[in-house]
Order: sequence, then C-alpha cells, then structure tokens
Amino acid sequence: MNKKYIAGIIGIIILIGIIFMLLSGSGVKRNSDELVVAVGTHGGEPKTGFDPILGWNYYAEPLIQSTLFKRDNQMNLNNDLAKSYTLNPDGLKYYVTIRDDVKFSDNSSLTAEDVAFTYNKLKEVGASEMDLSSMNSSNAINNTTVEFKLNNPDSTFINKMCYIGIVPGSKYDNQTYGKNPIGSGPYKLIQWDKGQQVIFELNNNYYGKKPEFKKLTMIFSNGDAAFASAKKGEVDIAEVPLSLTKEEVNNMVMTIIPSIDTRGISLPYIPNNGTKTSEGRALGNNVTSDISIRKALNYGINRQTIIDGPLNGHGSKSFDGVTSQLPWYNPDANIEDGKIDEAKQILEDGDWKIGNDGIREKNGLRASFELYYRSSDQDRQTLSLSVSEEAKKLGIEIKPVGKSQDDIDNFKNSQAVIWGWGSIDPTIISNLYSSKLVGHVYYNPSGYNNSKVDNYIEEATNSLDINNSYNIWKKVSWDGNTGISPKGDAAWLWLVTMDYSYFVDNNLNISPQTTTIQPHGGDIFGNIYEWKRIKKP
Repeated sequence: MNKKYIAGIIGIIILIGIIFMLLSGSGVKRNSDELVVAVGTHGGEPKTGFDPILGWNYYAEPLIQSTLFKRDNQMNLNNDLAKSYTLNPDGLKYYVTIRDDVKFSDNSSLTAEDVAFTYNKLKEVGASEMDLSSMNSSNAINNTTVEFKLNNPDSTFINKMCYIGIVPGSKYDNQTYGKNPIGSGPYKLIQWDKGQQVIFELNNNYYGKKPEFKKLTMIFSNGDAAFASAKKGEVDIAEVPLSLTKEEVNNMVMTIIPSIDTRGISLPYIPNNGTKTSEGRALGNNVTSDISIRKALNYGINRQTIIDGPLNGHGSKSFDGVTSQLPWYNPDANIEDGKIDEAKQILEDGDWKIGNDGIREKNGLRASFELYYRSSDQDRQTLSLSVSEEAKKLGIEIKPVGKSQDDIDNFKNSQAVIWGWGSIDPTIISNLYSSKLVGHVYYNPSGYNNSKVDNYIEEATNSLDINNSYNIWKKVSWDGNTGISPKGDAAWLWLVTMDYSYFVDNNLNISPQTTTIQPHGGDIFGNIYEWKRIKKP
C-alpha cells in the first residue's frame, strides 16, 4: 500500500481521536469510582504535610483523620469518634466517651490514649491556628473515656473537638508523620507529589458510612489553572473565582455553595507613634486611626455594587464579619450603606477637607493609605480594586498593593489588609478584637482596643453553656451603645460574605442539600459520604 496513503489514514484517525476527546470533554480517563479535583481552598498543599497537630485542615474535613464531633449545616453537634460527653457543673472538666470499634488505617486500635496524646501534643507544639490555652491537660481514664481538664471555663472548647484530627500516639513523630499519616478517617494517603497533587485511597477500616469513591486525587491548582483543567476535562470538580461563574465548560455545571466565609479590611485603629508589636512590626496608621475615615468608608462604600461587579452577584453584604447562618449573628449591627452624602458629611465633620487633587486632607495629612491583598487570590484583588474605586467617590485614596502573604505580614499592623475569615467557632471574634492579642500572629492586626468589648469576649468565653454564650457574643458587634460594627467603632471595613463556586461534572451529584457549612478555606468534602455518580461514564 502507498506509504503516503497509509500516513494519510493514520492522520485522519488521530484527528478523529482528538475531535472525539474535545467533544467528550474528557481529557483524562478514570474509573467511575475515582475522583479528580482541583479545590485550592481545601487546605491547599500543606507545608508541614497532612498532620493535624501542625495545622492540617482545622476548618474542614481532614479526610485522613477523624474528629470527636462534627457540625452539620444547621450547626448541630453530631458524634464522630465520640459517642457522648458530659461537662462538670463548674465548667472545668469534659468527659468524652468514644467508640470502641475504631481502627487506624494500619489496623491498630484507636483508644482514648490516642485522643489524649493528640490534644496534649497539639497544645505543646501545635500550630497557632488552634488555641488550646484554656486546656490544662487531657487524660485517658480508660480505653474509651477521655478527660479534658480546663484552666478556666471555656464555652468554645466543644468546637475544638470538631476540628482536631486524632493521630496514633505510640507511632507519632512530628518529623515524619505529615508525609506518611496514619489516621481513622474515610481515606488514607497513598501518594504525594509535592507541588503537583496528592492521592487518597479509601480506608477500608473506616467505621462510618464509606464514600462511593475509592480513589480521590487532589490537584494543587486554583483560579485560572483550575479553570483550565476543567476546560480540558482533566477534573471532576474545579473551584474557580466568582468572576468566572458566567463562563461555560463542556459537560460541567456551575455550582454555587453559600458560605460563612467573609472578606473584610482591617483598618489600623491607633495612630503610628513609633509603637511596635511584640514581634517588631510597626503598629498603627495616622489616617485609618481617625474614626471619621473608618465610619465614612463603612457608610459610603456600596457593598451591593461590589457584589454585582467582580463577584457576579454571588455573595451577601457583611457589616461585622458574622453571617446570618451563625447563632451569634446580630442583625442590629447592620446599617444602610452606599450613603455617599452621609459619608461625605462624616468626613466634613471630622475636618477632612477636599484638596486640590480631589483627595481629602486634614492638618496636612492626606486621606490616603495602602491596601494589601494576596496577589495569588483573584477575588481579593478584584475586591481591593472595587473598594478603591468606591472610596474615590468620598475623596479617600486607597492604593491596592498585591503581595505574597509573607510580604503582607510585614505591613499587616500598619496598613490596611483584606482578609478572609469564617468559622463555626466564635473564638474567631476574640482572635480579631481582643486587646490581649494585638499583633499576635494574625490576630487583632488593627490593634483594636475597647474595654467593653473585651469584657463581652471574656464573659462569653467563660460561659458554662455555649448556647447561652451566643447572646453575649452578639454584643461584641453592637450592644446598643458600642461595639465593633459601623454603628460603633467601625473597627474594620467588612465587605461581603462569599459564595463558593465550582464547576462540577454533569455525572457527579455532590448532594448540595447536605453540604456542610463552608468556613474560611471551604469544606466541600464535608458531605463526600453522600456523593454519587448519576450515571456511569
């Protein structure tokens, strides 16, 4: 046969194959019980590995490890490893009874000793994101009973039990565990290609309802890279910025999931008088420390314009960083925003006068400051630019600056920074506003100080019942006279509660009606036990 003829036939076959792949939207073949996802917010790639003691996924389903309790999408407390708990009348001792049928992925039994070890070790060397300072010690009473001794009553401690994944005490080594974790969760780690992906396999020892998917591959990409993977048919789920929600991907559907994840701007609360934090960073800003600036921004910025613009209408207004899904949400803290004339009058009353260039001045000081955002986060970039445009209408100059998080850390106590926060634990309120935590890691970056708010934080924390504490936490936002909201000190410029946006394969049902609460960082895998293929590919 003529060689040119053969070559032509081969070329046609290849072309047909390429066309078929493009039309099918599936660039990578996989079994029906396998998932490939690009979900950057689910912890991302952990620097210290998959070790809960060193910070792995405090705010989301850890996949590899089990926790004592879980919260569902109604904020109800449900058992996981735990079967029950009791709290002493003085609030200083918790007793938790755990299951007696749990095995780690290496077939060893999980006992109360492992739970006690995990909590004690985390208190000793753990990452700063999980504060166990209220816990004195944890002890195994017997194989199925754990005692937690507290230094003082802490109504939020029960929420810590929803976050901390349990590790095997006798086999734990903080130098190696993160690379080769042993856990009792629904999956076990079988391969970690650093900088690229991690592969999980179903843990046959898992005691609970097992997911349908035996293999889970998580690609370390987000934003535009995740979107590109979706368009190539390389993933079943791709998390993308809200700015891309109007795009279309063959054989995938855009899925929007509400969250409790808020975006807000910390505004340094005190002037820059040469004061430094305990870690040596400059503290304070002469512009944002003026309450007229903070209040004008809070009342003048039109949050709905921001939501309808860069967020494509996905999200809701936030005035104090607490969403309506949470039991400590205080609707009395809300205001009517977008009031440009009212905001301008606040500035005039505060002696901020329009200068020759349209930017206000006060005693020779221009109403101008920098706003730092994480350059790798497209949503934060677009939010920063939108806020800057809104502020111009008031005569305030906000200069967005995109940097790495490490670079931002150098300026977080002296310049405005856009942050993401959101938790099922009201401890976050203490972390953001307690005067005792000014400049500590990421806590209270603005240097906020209000003794009444401090008292509410202490009273709510020391409450013997977390449900009773919620009404006290509400007062931090607004008690009728003071608080962190725009009606009070306007401590931050809170903007929006974010929605999460995912392209999901048409054949995959992620059961949105059972989706757990999406905290900061997201928890899309919180209901993975309910996920199913609608039809086999």
